[in-house]
Amino acid sequence: MNTAASVRTDVLMGTFVTIDVIDSPDHRADGAVERAFGWFRQIESICTRFDERSELCRLSSQIGVAVPVSDVLFEPVRFALRVAEETGGAFDPTMGRQMAAMGFNREHRSGRIVQNSLEAVDGPPATYRDVTIDAERKTIMLHRPLLLDLGAVAKGFAIDMAARELQPFENFAIDAGGDLYLGGHGPRGGPWSIGIRHPRRDRQIIDVLRVSDKAICTSGDYERPEPDGRSGHHILDPRIGSSATTLASATVVAPRAMFADALATAAFVMGPIDGLRLLERMNVEGLLVTPSLDRYETAGLRG
Repeated sequence: MNTAASVRTDVLMGTFVTIDVIDSPDHRADGAVERAFGWFRQIESICTRFDERSELCRLSSQIGVAVPVSDVLFEPVRFALRVAEETGGAFDPTMGRQMAAMGFNREHRSGRIVQNSLEAVDGPPATYRDVTIDAERKTIMLHRPLLLDLGAVAKGFAIDMAARELQPFENFAIDAGGDLYLGGHGPRGGPWSIGIRHPRRDRQIIDVLRVSDKAICTSGDYERPEPDGRSGHHILDPRIGSSATTLASATVVAPRAMFADALATAAFVMGPIDGLRLLERMNVEGLLVTPSLDRYETAGLRG
């Protein structure tokens, strides 16, 4: 992103988070930017599966109990379950055990491998149907031993909460490892111009989108390959228990980052045809690219 009057970067949620506020030379945005970063820290500490002390991990130890939880945990879990239902399980937030078993169990800051007792639990994997919520009481009940993984919604949720803090400044950008919210206009006026990473050519872009007051998130098979040089990557198809292979990248433009983040993952798993239908049904825009670089995009993407 181009420089502006107020730009800050921090390492949060396993990536670089940059907040860029336009037209704020008198540092009026400093407090809002600090509060925005605070949302990333708070949501990470509560929703991570890489810290046994997190609220999410503590929830995993209570099976068959309706556990009262904070809004910061309840909201992304509720949203993830809605997307799981909408996609018939192509998106599923209960994949934490499977991801850990594949080697995605290393805390990004320390490099420490996080062991969880659930990894040794026998029996078929749990699904989103093994989780129920009570919106009135703000409780979550796990009906079987499982470990929630909110990696496809928590960062988007943090971006949305940060964007809420920055709304008074109108023109700003939040970039969390390539997942973005773009408010108002960019430094040169007009919508922000955002390059979409080429999934097969390092340091190249495959497209440029112009975005204003929207989030844009991308899921790609290049982001986190399986550890130890094994084939595959971190975006699992819950229906088969291994990496999804029919797309190389999925980019979604939506009003909220949590929506864009989750739907990019869901579309990636569902593939080019079903994924495009999902995006159109959910009334968002997107670009899907296959491993052979065939492109599928929604009709309104260029609008």
